This record gives sequence, C-alpha cells and structure tokens, in this order.
Amino acid sequence: MIRTITLLRFISEPELREEITAATNKAEAYQGFSAWLRFGHEMIERNDPAEQEKIIKFNTLLANCVIFHTALDMTAVLRQLAQEGWPVTPAAVADLSPYIRERIKRFGEYATDGLTDPPGAFDPHLDLHDPLAGNEAPTAHAA
Repeated sequence: MIRTITLLRFISEPELREEITAATNKAEAYQGFSAWLRFGHEMIERNDPAEQEKIIKFNTLLANCVIFHTALDMTAVLRQLAQEGWPVTPAAVADLSPYIRERIKRFGEYATDGLTDPPGAFDPHLDLHDPLAGNEAPTAHAA
C-alpha cells in the first residue's frame, strides 16, 4: 500500500518527481566519478570479500579527498569572482558540481616534497548575493 501511494504521488506531483530525479542524478554522478577514479578493476572482480571491501573503502576515501580539494579550489575561484565584482548567487553555486575530471591527473606526476607542511586554516564561509531576497547585502553560506 505504501509503495502504491508513493508511486501515485510520484506520478501526480511534478515537484516530487523533480526532487527525486535531482537526488538520483547526484548519486549517479558521484558513482560515475568514483568509478572513473578507481583503478584495479580486476581486483574487485576477484571473489575475496575482504579485498573488495578494502578497495571500495580506499576508492571512497580517494573520491572524497578529490571532491574536497575540488570544492576548495571552486570556493577560491568564487571568492575571487566576488571580489572582482561578479555576482555570485546561491542559484549559480547550486548548479556547480565537484565531479570535475578535466584537470585531474589520475596517473600523473605528483610532488611530495611539501607533504609534511600543515595546510593553512580554511574559512568555510562564502559571501553570496541572493537577488531574490530583495537586498544587496551579502549573506554567509557555507561553500
């Protein structure tokens, strides 16, 4: 009965369909990005549950690290655009995705000489202008 009610709501409510589709698209985008980052497919195909679990956890950690780094880079660019006077709205930020592949060198050369240096403190706030709010005062939103 619950499934039938949910299905009827899905069919009759466009807003619910849009919400479910958006959530599904986000999950699929993450899975596609994670699969793109993954290497060693032959190891997952083996029937060793411990190795499979390890590979999946390491791949999830790698994907989350790359996504976090991309989000930091995107935040820096958004801050720079805002300082230059470009309008950075919540709607524009909501359309961005951290699953960018073009600039990632999966098997490239990476410098490791600065790994012992701790990173600087990160400020998670990004001032956005919301034209729909009716004011020009910036509001703080987490990036």
